[in-house]
Amino acid sequence: MKNSITFSWVLLITCFIYGQPDADYLLKAKALNEAGKPEQAITMLDRALAEKNEYRIYLQKAEANSLRGDYSAAIADLNEANKLTPGSGEYGLARIYSLKGDASTALYHLELNLNSHYKKQEKEVMLDPAFSTIENRQEWRQFWKKEWYSIPERSISEIEYYISAGKTEESKEVLSELKKNYGSSPDIIYAEAMINLGSGKYTEVIKVITGLNKTDPGNEKYLRLLAKAQNGASDPAGASATYTELLNSGVADAELLMMRAECYRKTGETDKALSDIKRYIEIYPENRAALSLAGKVEARSGDNLQAIQYFSENLKIHPNDPECYVDRADAYFVSKSWNMAINDYSMSLDLKPGNSDAWLNKGIALLNSGKVEDACHDFRRSFSLGNKHVTDYISKYCIK
Repeated sequence: MKNSITFSWVLLITCFIYGQPDADYLLKAKALNEAGKPEQAITMLDRALAEKNEYRIYLQKAEANSLRGDYSAAIADLNEANKLTPGSGEYGLARIYSLKGDASTALYHLELNLNSHYKKQEKEVMLDPAFSTIENRQEWRQFWKKEWYSIPERSISEIEYYISAGKTEESKEVLSELKKNYGSSPDIIYAEAMINLGSGKYTEVIKVITGLNKTDPGNEKYLRLLAKAQNGASDPAGASATYTELLNSGVADAELLMMRAECYRKTGETDKALSDIKRYIEIYPENRAALSLAGKVEARSGDNLQAIQYFSENLKIHPNDPECYVDRADAYFVSKSWNMAINDYSMSLDLKPGNSDAWLNKGIALLNSGKVEDACHDFRRSFSLGNKHVTDYISKYCIK
C-alpha cells in the first residue's frame, strides 16, 4: 500500500508538468503539506513557478517551508507573494515571525494585514495557534487595545456565530440593529443573505448574491453562499457552474471537487462526476467518502464490477468501517451475488447492529439463497429497529 501511494504522489508531480487545470497544483501541494510531505510540495510548486509566477503558489510554498522549519525560506516566499499582490503575504509573515518569537515584527505584519484587502476575521486570528507563542506578551495585549474591527464587522461576526449555532432569531435582531444604524453595504447585504439561506429563501439569496458577485467577481464567500442557495433551490446545474468558478479562481479546496461531483451526479452527467471524484482520489487516495462515492456513481452508470473494485479498495483502507461493508454488499446485492452480499452485510452488522436496512437486505439475500428461516430472523430484527418496509416480507414468508 505504501508503495502504491508513493507512486501516486510521483505520478501527480509528473502529470503536473504536462498541464493540469489551474487549481490542481495548489490542491495537490496542500494535500502534500497535510500529509507531512512538504519537500514534495516544494518540488511541485517550484515547477509551477517555472511556468507561472503567481502569488498563491508562493503562499503555498511558504506553508511547506514553514512545516519543514525553514522560516527564512518561508519569509522569502511571502515577500515574493507581496511583490506580486500587495498585502497577500502579510498574515503569513505575522504567523512566521510569531513562531520565531519576534512579537514586534509579527504585530507589524499583522497590522498590515488588518489594514489590507486580505484582512482576517478576529476569531480566526484569535484562534490561530501560531500566535500562542506571543499571546501572553505585553506587546500582544497592547496591540489589541486598539479597535481593529468596526462595529459592523463585529456584528457580522456575531451573526455568523448565531447562524452556526442555529439561533436565527438572535441573528435577525443583530441584523435589524445593524441596518438601522448603518444602512446597507455589501457586507450587510451578505449577512442578510446568510440569514435568508438559513430560512430557506433560496431564490432571494441567489438574486442578491448574483448582484453582489457582479460588483465583486470571484469573491469566495459570495460564491460559496451562492452554491449553497443553488443546491437548496434544487439547481445542481447552477451550483456546479459556481463550483467551477471557485475552482478556476484558484481556491485550494479539494472538497469543491466532491461538491461539484455530487451536482453532476444529480444532473446525470456521470462522466463529469467521475472525473471530479477521480481527481479528488488522486489528491486524497485514502479518503473513505470519495472512494464510496466513486463506487456508487460507477454502480449507477452500470459498471458494477468497477464499483466493487472501489468498494474493495475502501475496505482495505478502512476495514472497521461498517458503511464500507454496506457499500460493497449493496453492489453484490444488485449483481445477485447473494452469498457475497450476505457475508458483507454480516460484517457490517457485527460492527453496527442497529442498521435496519442492512438487516432487511441481508434477509432478502438469504431468502434468495433458499434460507427462509434465517431470512425471517433478519426481517424481524429489521422490523424491531423500526423498518416498516419489511412488513410485506414478514407477512408473505414468515407467518404460517
